[in-house]
Amino acid sequence: MLPLRVALLFLLIAANTVLHVVPLLAVALVKAALPFDRLRKAGNPLLAGLAESWIGVNGWMADRFLRTRVHVQEDAALQADGHYLVLANHQSWVDIVVLQKVFNRRIPLLRFFLKRQLIWVPLLGLAWWALDFPFMGRHTPKQVARRPELARRDIEATRRACAKFREIPVAIMNFVEGTRFTPAKHARQDSPYRHLLKPKSGGVAFVLDAMGEGLHAILDVTIAYPGGRPTMVDLLANRVPAVHVRVRQRPIPVELVEGDYQNDRAFRIRFQQWMNGLWREKDADMARLMGDDQGRGRSSHPSVHADQVGSG
Repeated sequence: MLPLRVALLFLLIAANTVLHVVPLLAVALVKAALPFDRLRKAGNPLLAGLAESWIGVNGWMADRFLRTRVHVQEDAALQADGHYLVLANHQSWVDIVVLQKVFNRRIPLLRFFLKRQLIWVPLLGLAWWALDFPFMGRHTPKQVARRPELARRDIEATRRACAKFREIPVAIMNFVEGTRFTPAKHARQDSPYRHLLKPKSGGVAFVLDAMGEGLHAILDVTIAYPGGRPTMVDLLANRVPAVHVRVRQRPIPVELVEGDYQNDRAFRIRFQQWMNGLWREKDADMARLMGDDQGRGRSSHPSVHADQVGSG
């Protein structure tokens, strides 16, 4: 029965994807063909609305088939027309489902920086393109050292994406660790954090530089799975009883908005120190959310609520 249940849920999600992506692509093609920028911008709310509807229908189905509970602690005043940089730790593809659950229709549609290869994902790759998700190369330090122009390409891709985002309500999502957490990666990095990998500051710095005052706050999101890091199959098979999420709204430090992260070493060090401090606090939040004794030092009084994983 379990394989049948997983297959049924997968087929329902696939059908919902087709039903939403086809009209989304039609709107995107019309938008691209329009001669005036003002007319093209008029299509953005419709595109975002279709994406939010897709997320909402997925959530409606999840509410009826899954028992996962998402427990959310919030220190934030969320705005559906806001301009946010959303920072989160990353453990599983389930993180994206959780983020959509927490934020759908409460802030603007989450937009991720994606690897270029993901544009070839059936249907979803085209949907991400239509929604102006930025596609970027992912290069190792060795590759950049051999070919510095690779880093410049990614910086320019960030600037082009952020130029579009200045004109619309936006929530730019960044998994700051750059990869999903595993014990092996944690050991290989010799990470100073108990529950996290080391943060990569460059992408955050480039977004703040490119957006300038176009962003009004940071949403710092910590996601914890007390039952262990799940896969998407675990979620569909009802093997994820609970997820704990902490949302903190943070001001954007004025002194970190317009520095030259790539060429100004002093600025880069300051930025990394700020990011490391944020990550130390996130590690403490993770410990509390996981129920670790070491994470119970400070108390706080955020708003708290619990929902099933999918309600939109």
